[in-house]
Amino acid sequence: MKKIEAIIKPFKLDEVKEALHGIGLQGLTVTEAKGFGRQKGHTELYRGAEYVVDFLPKVKIELVIEDDLVERAVEAIQQAAHTGRIGDGKIFISTVEEAVRIRTGERGNDAI
Repeated sequence: MKKIEAIIKPFKLDEVKEALHGIGLQGLTVTEAKGFGRQKGHTELYRGAEYVVDFLPKVKIELVIEDDLVERAVEAIQQAAHTGRIGDGKIFISTVEEAVRIRTGERGNDAI
């Protein structure tokens, strides 16, 4: 099993969700996040005063899937979240040792 964490622009969430649903994935977790990468935030003007916005709004998507679906899921996220502009986000993939469904006690791939 693998865990995919994707940090994307908030307005791309629906497109990414639909793309993942389109390849047969059902469950995911979404968290509102703030952060910055190479873009290092931006400056804004408020009531005549300029200030720096260091942390930009992002959305973090997490899903745990079977190994054979990883490439399709990454490709779906990448295509759906892409704008071609700085700050499109990142995708991280890590190995999951075990998963347990609390309700039934199922383990491993059966739990996801």
